[in-house]
Amino acid sequence: MGIYERCSCFRTRLCRRSIAVAARRQPPEIKRRIPRQSRAAETVVAILEGAAQILEAGGLAAFTTNAVAERAGVSIGTLYQYFTDKNALLLALARREMEVALADVGRALRGESDPSLEGRVRAMVRTIIHAFRGRQRARKAVVQAILAQGLGIELMAPVASFIAAAGAEVGSGAHPILPALSREQLFVMSRATLGAIRAAVLEEQPFLRSRAFEDEIVRLAVAYLGAITAAADPGRNRTTV
Repeated sequence: MGIYERCSCFRTRLCRRSIAVAARRQPPEIKRRIPRQSRAAETVVAILEGAAQILEAGGLAAFTTNAVAERAGVSIGTLYQYFTDKNALLLALARREMEVALADVGRALRGESDPSLEGRVRAMVRTIIHAFRGRQRARKAVVQAILAQGLGIELMAPVASFIAAAGAEVGSGAHPILPALSREQLFVMSRATLGAIRAAVLEEQPFLRSRAFEDEIVRLAVAYLGAITAAADPGRNRTTV
C-alpha cells in the first residue's frame, strides 16, 4: 500500500472515530441524565433499605457491599456510585434514621400528642427507644460501627442542637412548659437519657422496648427537669408536672 493509500485509510479511521465521539456527545445523551437523576433518590433508598435488612438478618458479620447490592436489586457498580465503602453506607444509614427520629422528637417536644411536661418527655423517650423502625439488631450494628469509627460525637452534635432548639421553642413565653437548659444541663440531660438507651441497645437488654424501662427513663428526665425548674424559681408552686 502506498503512502497515499495509508494516509487515506488513516483519515478514514480518524473521521469515523470523530463521528463516533460526536455521536456520544449528542443532546439526547444529555437529556437522558434527567430521568437518571430522578431515579437516584429511589436507588439510594433501595440501597439503604437493603443495608438495614442485611444488618437486621445477620449483623455486621453478614454486612458486605455485595450482599447489600444483591438485596437492593442493584449492581455493585451502582452501589459504589453512591457509597465509597460499607463504612460510608453505615454512616448514611445512621444519618437517615437520625433524621427520621429527630422529626418525631420535634413533634413530641411540641406536645402534639400530650401537652404536659411528662407527656412531652414520654413521647420523646418512646420515639428514641423505638427508633430504627424496630430493627434492634440493625440498630446495634450501626451504633457499634459508628462508635468504632469515632463518629459518635459527629452524630450526637446535631441531636443535642436540635433538642436545644426545640426545647427553647416550647420553653419560651409567659408560661413555658420546659425550663431553659444551659449548655451543661443539656449535655447531662441528653447523655443520661440517650446513654441509657444506647447501653440497652448494645447489651441487647430484653427490657429495651418495655413500658417499665420507658417509665424509668421518663422518671429520670422529668425529675431532672423538675429540679432545674425548682432551682431557677424556688418560689414557684409546682403541683403537677
